[in-house]
Amino acid sequence: MEDLAEDDDPDTAPSGAVSAAPYVEFTATEALAGERLDKALAVLANGQPGLSRSRIAEALAAGRVTGADGAALPARGIRAAPGETYRIALPPPAPARPEPEAIPLSVLHEDAHLVVVDKPAGMVVHPAPGAERGTLVNALLHHCGESLAGIGGERRPGIVHRIDKDTSGLLVVAKTEAAHAGLSALFAAHDIERAYTAILWGVPDPGDARLMGLPAVSRHADGALTIDAPIARHPADRKRMAVRAGGRHAITHLAAEERFGPAASPWASRATAWLETGRTHQIRVHAAHIGHPLLGDPVYGQGRRRLPNAAPAALAGAAQSFPRQALHAARLGFRHPITGVMLDFATPPPADLNEMLKLLRRNTDIGR
Repeated sequence: MEDLAEDDDPDTAPSGAVSAAPYVEFTATEALAGERLDKALAVLANGQPGLSRSRIAEALAAGRVTGADGAALPARGIRAAPGETYRIALPPPAPARPEPEAIPLSVLHEDAHLVVVDKPAGMVVHPAPGAERGTLVNALLHHCGESLAGIGGERRPGIVHRIDKDTSGLLVVAKTEAAHAGLSALFAAHDIERAYTAILWGVPDPGDARLMGLPAVSRHADGALTIDAPIARHPADRKRMAVRAGGRHAITHLAAEERFGPAASPWASRATAWLETGRTHQIRVHAAHIGHPLLGDPVYGQGRRRLPNAAPAALAGAAQSFPRQALHAARLGFRHPITGVMLDFATPPPADLNEMLKLLRRNTDIGR
């Protein structure tokens, strides 16, 4: 999972910008006198969602920038004049390149600005080579339809964070340029509450001397484990991530909520993981790094571990064959980027994780 940030908070748009769809107006200041027009307009539009310098250049080339007399200005050779007002006509959003698909979605919240969905395991978030159809974006294009106001000049949902294809759970998606900018700023500032439910091999126990001896591990104030270890691409396998010096800063907190198996040597645990950062495969990489990978993880599962011979055969078989990483994005909390209202969403684990948890509970003595 990666956090994506593109634009600044739209509330920081300069006071000289006057929006009146379908155009915006800017008045050149003395400081911009003689500056090339595209550069001057880019300065004036700083913080205005959807008005990057490249889009302003496109507008000039298309004859969509006019002066005070209403005549279209040429793309080149014009310098900003102090006190002159320039108008940029905003074209309607272009149709999205991915095709809308009528795929059922579990929608927890939707308003004019954003939508919160519970993504099923097996669904890719964004189209990519080899996965052009059946993605969350395809489904949202159909679901939202004309309510998508356009992101970056294209009628599409604004993806500000992702979860892996085989991870289930909560995602927030922008429907407007302003919401996209606001959500991106929240993620960039790590001002989002995210908690995950995971089934791990073994128990991430702060009382484990081995764990506490690792340089990247410390005890969190509430008794959880904190893993503070940088993450980068694996040096030998570009499809994997790894804890590596010089990688991107990454912090994960892990707390075991249930233990399964003998008290002296538990087989597995249900844990809550919450993030301070959002790096690709972060929870999976950090969990494997401390020796407690996720059940079913085909990439970081350290050879798909097996339960000891003393474990019931049915449980051992189910744990060994669990088809995906046992990870669910269970909680998402943030301040609405437009209204300022605090929003908090929670969703229980899906059927496959629930069945695995029931099987673990039936075959262990919990609460000793």
